Amino acid sequence: MKPPSFDYVVADSVEHALRLLKDGGDDAKIIAGGQSLVPLLNFRMARPSLLVDINHISGLANIRQVDQSVTIGALTRHSKLQTSKTIAREFPLLSEAAAWIAHPQIRTRGTLGGSLAHADASAELPVALLALDASVTVKSLRGERQVPIKELLVTHFVSSILPDEIIVEANVPILPSRTGSAFDEFSRRHGDYAIGGAASILTLDEEGRCARARVAVLGGGSNATRCLEAEDILIGKKLDDSDVSFAAASAVQDLHPVSTVHGSGPYRREVIRAIVERTLKLAHQRAVQL
Repeated sequence: MKPPSFDYVVADSVEHALRLLKDGGDDAKIIAGGQSLVPLLNFRMARPSLLVDINHISGLANIRQVDQSVTIGALTRHSKLQTSKTIAREFPLLSEAAAWIAHPQIRTRGTLGGSLAHADASAELPVALLALDASVTVKSLRGERQVPIKELLVTHFVSSILPDEIIVEANVPILPSRTGSAFDEFSRRHGDYAIGGAASILTLDEEGRCARARVAVLGGGSNATRCLEAEDILIGKKLDDSDVSFAAASAVQDLHPVSTVHGSGPYRREVIRAIVERTLKLAHQRAVQL
């Protein structure tokens, strides 16, 4: 397949890109890694009149720690998330999730901002950042705003980013001490779209009880989902096997995965339950070792 015709402009700054978006109207699109947009173009499922290339804007691929948070530029490639020492030290969950994204060729080109804007319900990074209580900085010619990840992800392939806005960075708060995390997913082959997956984060108090919990799943519905009831079940518990199993069962009770050629909805729900239980046990094990 060949894409439809479009105009193409390379932006040299965020402000330049924003002016191009405004002038191009709703039919203008940002392109960075292109790992989601280019296939849509080739199948003519997307027909933008203008592509604004932001790959050459300096500063959008930086990872830096500021006070009690880490800022990750929107142009940060998946491979950099996987290998960054800062990310590995502060957010091993994010490094772990990045390693599950497709194949090395795609991780080399795909970007953090592109993954979040694409809002794929089976994508790894939105789920990981949802569990990490992250937010994104979004800019337009009208100004700048902070959008929590839970408000960014509207439904499958739909985000709350407006046509004249650009995600410029993600902001992730530093985790408390004695915190362990784990990410896992299941697919027919590594690199295929996930049938289901989960991200778990557990913080223990001095007595070894759960003081803070985050559980988020992918593939369970129309977008990445926080499992709030499961989190509440874990608080104050010593996290023995029965506590973890009960929380995992609670995490999926309200999920409605779509049946696909890879498995029925009930099958996918059971896959997610098993992965939630697995990641909770591993996150707990890692927290105990700190």
